[in-house]
Amino acid sequence: MILAAGLGTRLRPLTNDRPKALVEVGGMTLLERTILRLEDAGVEHIVVNVHHFADMVVDFIRSREWHSTVEISDERALLLDTGGALKHAAPLFSGSANVLVHNVDVLSDLDFRDVEKRHCGEHNLATLCVSCRTTKRMLAFGEDGLLRARCGENGLQGCEAYAFSGITVVSPRLFDCLPEADQPFPIIDEYIKLATRGERIGSYLHEASRWLDVGKPDTLKQAEQWIPSCNR
Repeated sequence: MILAAGLGTRLRPLTNDRPKALVEVGGMTLLERTILRLEDAGVEHIVVNVHHFADMVVDFIRSREWHSTVEISDERALLLDTGGALKHAAPLFSGSANVLVHNVDVLSDLDFRDVEKRHCGEHNLATLCVSCRTTKRMLAFGEDGLLRARCGENGLQGCEAYAFSGITVVSPRLFDCLPEADQPFPIIDEYIKLATRGERIGSYLHEASRWLDVGKPDTLKQAEQWIPSCNR
C-alpha cells in the first residue's frame, strides 16, 4: 500500500496545484518511483489511497500501463490518517498475504524482500523499518528489537531510540486489530497500543544513508543527487 493521500503541506507551494504524489524528482513523480520500486521487488497488487487532488492521482494511475494491478482506496470524503487509511483499505487486500506499507514521499534502496523475510522469521504482527536518525518522534525499542513506546515516556530502561522510516511490513491479521476507520487515527499510536498488549511489533534497522524523506523542499534538491544511488 502506498500512502499518498496527504495534503503535502511541507511541500508548499509545489502542492498548491498538485498532490504530493505527483511532485517530480529527477523527472519522475514520487508515485511512479514508488510503484516501480515495489514492482521490482515482485509486488503484483498495489493499493494507493487518495484525498488531496484525488482525481489527478487517479488519472495518472490510469494513464500508465503497470506490471502490477493498481487499485484506489478513496478517501475523498475524509482524510483518514495513516491508521484509518490502512483500515479503510483492508477490503482491497487478499486477507492472506503480508502487506508492505510505503509512504509516497520516501526514497530508499532497502531490500523489501529482506524486510519481509525478517518479518516472517520473527513472526511479527508488524515490522517497522527504522534507522539511527534524530527526529521529533523517536520510538523506543527493547534489546529484542520490539517496540516499547515513544521515547520520553517514563519507566523505560534498556531501550534503543530509533526513527521510523515510513516503510512497514504488516501481517494481514493487523487489519482485525485496528479500530474502525470512521475517524482518522495515526498508525504508530496503534502499534504502541498493540505492543503493550503483547503483540510483536518488530524493527528492521537500516543505515540512515540508504533512506531519504523528500517531503520537504530542501530535500528535493538533495534527492536529485541521491537518486542515482538508488535502484531507480
